[in-house]
Parts: sequence; structure tokens; C-alpha cells
Amino acid sequence: MPDITSNLALPYILPAQAQKHVTHNEALQRLDAIVQLTIAGSLHEPPAEAEEGDCYWVLSPASGAFSGKSERLAFRQDDAWIFITPKTGWRAFDLTENSIKVFAATAWHDISMPSETEVSTLGISTSADTTNRLSLSSPASLFNHAGGDHRMKINKAATGDTASLLFQSGWQGKAEMGLAGDDGFSIKVSDDGADWKTALAVSPDGIVRMSHRPLARAARTPATLTIADGTVTGFHDLHASAGGFLLGAPLASGHGSGLVVPITGLYLFALGVTVLSATSHTVSLRQNDTTTLAVTTGPAGSRSAVAIASLSAGDILTLRHTGSAELQFGLTATEISIAML
Repeated sequence: MPDITSNLALPYILPAQAQKHVTHNEALQRLDAIVQLTIAGSLHEPPAEAEEGDCYWVLSPASGAFSGKSERLAFRQDDAWIFITPKTGWRAFDLTENSIKVFAATAWHDISMPSETEVSTLGISTSADTTNRLSLSSPASLFNHAGGDHRMKINKAATGDTASLLFQSGWQGKAEMGLAGDDGFSIKVSDDGADWKTALAVSPDGIVRMSHRPLARAARTPATLTIADGTVTGFHDLHASAGGFLLGAPLASGHGSGLVVPITGLYLFALGVTVLSATSHTVSLRQNDTTTLAVTTGPAGSRSAVAIASLSAGDILTLRHTGSAELQFGLTATEISIAML
């Protein structure tokens, strides 16, 4: 029978041994040192002051009372140092790094995660829950390539489900992109997290739609009218509209209403004019009846003008006539088409 145990090297009390209490106390000393092992630090020499029960890992080269004891555990017990050589697999709590270490070869290592593992939730610097099973709190995150490429996949169960990226501010949804309720790609925005508008939608066959892009096609009620010099005319009907275009208050001339610009931005517009009889007649598209945006001039016939201009929300678009003429009003005759770029 050996004199010590196999794993912790605890001394046995042998038959007919004198002073059995010495052996018993030595075993208790080792148990007190090894069980619930906590390492206060790694040193080359003893600290200036050590508390009873402190444990240190002795680094190489060792000096002083630690001389010749490199790569061992030094325990302060009964005002003296005892030294124990750990075995592979021993575990200890490292107070300096606030982490659990495992001993292998000649050093203490962090406990590594298995190469393959499955967990129900994972929180990184925050808590995860049954809905947000992966949760991260960080200034940034990096998904790097392995090889040449990196692809992130977001999968949904069926066409009517959602696979998207949701962008929030103050935990309130403000923008979303992905497959939201169908198999077409869309970008949606919201001011309050409840009322959502689709800014861009791409169907599975590649058709792009922007249903909230400001645009309009406006004309006066169909009629043939002689318009006097200096008259301002507007529009009665919106034959196409989106993005908030509408007709304003009736004009003082009695010829329809101004077209109200909904959003500040750059606009492309096309002015079409049909003059039935005139020697010379000019129609100007006006911004707030102060700035000329486009002009058509000439005798009788169909004329057009195309331009780009910066408009502000609330601007009123009207037509100002110079020279007397008989005009054909209505869709495909005298009208304006406008769209935000």
C-alpha cells in the first residue's frame, strides 16, 4: 500500500504509526489548500505581505522563499509556505482575471468552449430571452469572411411570414428592409413605429415600385377657351398622383387651382400646351407666381417644355399666359406632369 493517495497526494495514516495526528493534520492542510482553489496572483517571489490561506502561482525564474519552486502553487499556511505541484485538469479561480482556469502541461489556461455546441440562448454583454435568443450589446459587430466570401442568411417559414432587418430608435421601429409578409423585397419606414409606408418594393420578377414617390399629372377640365393676356390658370383634376401632391385653393381667375408641392427636393416636370389660334403666345410654368420654371412660346400648335428645378414643400405651381390666344385645355392638351427625382 502506498504512503499517499493517487490524486491529491494526501498522506495515509499507517498501521502502528506514532504521532498519527501529524499525518492527519498534513492531509487537512493539503485539502484546505486544494479544495475550492483560488489563485491570488502569479509571482516570481513571495509578496511583501501575505494573508493566511493565500495562494500564488510561482513563475520562473523564482527567487527568495520561492526559489526552486517554479510552476508550483505556493500556499501560506501557519506562517510558512507549502508548495504543491498541480496535475493536468485541476481547476482554479484566478482573482486577477476574474475567471476560471484549468491546468495543462505547465500553465493555467482559460476554459475553452467545445468546437461544436448548441445553446438555447446566448447574451453577449446583455441578456437574451426566448424571443431574442441571440442578443448583443456592443458599439459594433464584425462578421468576417472565411475564405473569400461571407453571406448572412435570414430565412422565413412561408410566403406570408417575415424575414427582415428592423432598425429602431429608442426601441421604436423606424425602418425595415427585407421580405415583409410576401416574397418581394421592400424598404419600409415609419415615424411612430405603427404607421408604415413602403418606400421601395421589388417584386420577385424584378419590377421596382415606389408608391410614395411624389408625382402628379394635372390638367384643367377639358374646354376650349380664349385666355386674355396676363391670366393665371391652374388645374381641376389630378389624373395621377402619389406622395402627397394635391390641389390648393381656387385661383382668383376662376380657372382651377394651383398644384401644391408636398416635399422639398429636385423635380422633373414636363409642360404641354395646345394653342388653337394665336399670333404669338407664351405659357410659363410659375413657382408661387414669382419664379418662371419653364416656358413655351409660339403660334398655334402643340408645344412642350421639360426642365428640372428645386422646389420647396408648399410651393404653388400655376400657368401664366402672355398674349391672347385660344387654348385647348384638358388631359393630353394643356397639362403638367411632375415627379420628384
